[in-house]
Amino acid sequence: MSAREIVAAVAAVLTAAYVVWRWRKLSFERKALGTVIALALAVYASGVLSELPDPKQLIGDIAEALGPWTYALVAVMAFLETGAFVGLVAPGETVVIAGGVIAGQGEISLLPLIGLVWVCAVLGDTTSFYIGRRLGRNFLEKHGPRVKITHERLEQVEGYFDRHGGKTILIGRFIGLVRALAPFIAGSSGLAYRRFIPYSIVGCGLWATIFCVIGYVFWRSFDRVAHLVGQAIFGFGVTVAVIVGIVVAYRRRREIAAWFEAHRRHPLVRPLFAIGAPIYRGIVRPVIRFFTPYIRFVVDRLTPGELGLELTTLAAIGGVGLFVFVVYVSELDPGLQPTPFDTDLLDLADRLRMDMLVDAAKIVTHLGAFPTVLGLVAAASILLIARRRYAETLVLVVGLVLTNVAVTVTKEALDRPRPTESLVTTAGDAFPSGHAAYAMTWIAVAVILTRRLRLVTTGTLLFIALGIAAAVGASRIYLRAHWWSDVAGGWGLGAAIFALLGAIVLVVEHIRHNGERS
Repeated sequence: MSAREIVAAVAAVLTAAYVVWRWRKLSFERKALGTVIALALAVYASGVLSELPDPKQLIGDIAEALGPWTYALVAVMAFLETGAFVGLVAPGETVVIAGGVIAGQGEISLLPLIGLVWVCAVLGDTTSFYIGRRLGRNFLEKHGPRVKITHERLEQVEGYFDRHGGKTILIGRFIGLVRALAPFIAGSSGLAYRRFIPYSIVGCGLWATIFCVIGYVFWRSFDRVAHLVGQAIFGFGVTVAVIVGIVVAYRRRREIAAWFEAHRRHPLVRPLFAIGAPIYRGIVRPVIRFFTPYIRFVVDRLTPGELGLELTTLAAIGGVGLFVFVVYVSELDPGLQPTPFDTDLLDLADRLRMDMLVDAAKIVTHLGAFPTVLGLVAAASILLIARRRYAETLVLVVGLVLTNVAVTVTKEALDRPRPTESLVTTAGDAFPSGHAAYAMTWIAVAVILTRRLRLVTTGTLLFIALGIAAAVGASRIYLRAHWWSDVAGGWGLGAAIFALLGAIVLVVEHIRHNGERS
């Protein structure tokens, strides 16, 4: 046995002895914790861990055995981490990095893996959120006292999530314990789902991308990378905790100062005053006074009003749309073979072929034609300019222009042929579908008219716009003008352009308005 294993064995014996000795006086939670610690130390002392197979060899064997089923394994684990609280036991980064390693070995593709991990992580967060919503406060008030969760603490948690829930979900995705519990607590605290999901989408997307790419790039040294990532995550968690502590201490500085002043003559506090008072007056206070205006300047311009929620929502939409577009661009086969669902959906459309539906599809598909959408943007722009909403007008006009340019350039670059026997006149190449991309303009117009001008209720107009965009895409497949991948790529491209433009304009507007007020 090594020296570490001997120490672990002694610690296991002492822990077990303490638990047995104090068994009747210990609470259930402390009994369980002590037992788990003793077992973990015993396993380490036995030397079993040192005899485990080499991680690289183990991953290679898994990849060879599972093949494409590796996608399912990594995706399921990404879901279970928050959806079933598995993250309390095992960190999900290890499995995700392992998936990236297998992609680096060429057994699976990287971008579809990122997409699956992203989707399953969001679904896991949503499941945990609604479990918390279903169980609610009653569950926490009933079982919370066992882990020191009182009614007063619940009210503090609810107030915290009301103010900082989004940031906690986003940042907490990279901190193991917070990641496993934050969605559940957010749901039980009453946080609205519409305020939860944008941060979950952005956080899960960044998390999936970063750790899949790390495994993909450093697949030859998985064991070392996994160790370094674990240290980095721990360091990140400590850094966040320190920053939060500093912020809390600064906001309660008067209370802290009053407490120290009241206990100034205490033997333990007196040396702190003798040493700390000159340092505070000579160094700390001047530094705080110097940097405070700059920190406030940055904070005021990055988080004015509801910018955080709106900006995160736009970033989530833009990120998902861009990812979908990039995935299909990268996965289009040079041999012009259809991607998954392309042939299946065309065959389904052939089986559902009816003259009446064909005529209806030909009418619907014109709603995504460039001249139709151009007229829509012109009408909306006139209304917006009359209301002096110039930034929103710029988003619509520039967004449509950029969409047209991006569609044209991508078609010429990929040169993908369309399906045979099209029921409408087509021109140009297949990918992406221009009609599907332009149809996203309907959604952009609906969002602007409801969020900015508030002409109608948000749900009604947005529901109609989503229906139009979906119907236009479906009509292109039904009329055999495009493959499914063309339509999905068009939707993704249009959504990405309008959302990212909206995010840019939103930030610029807030900076300009803050500058005018200061």
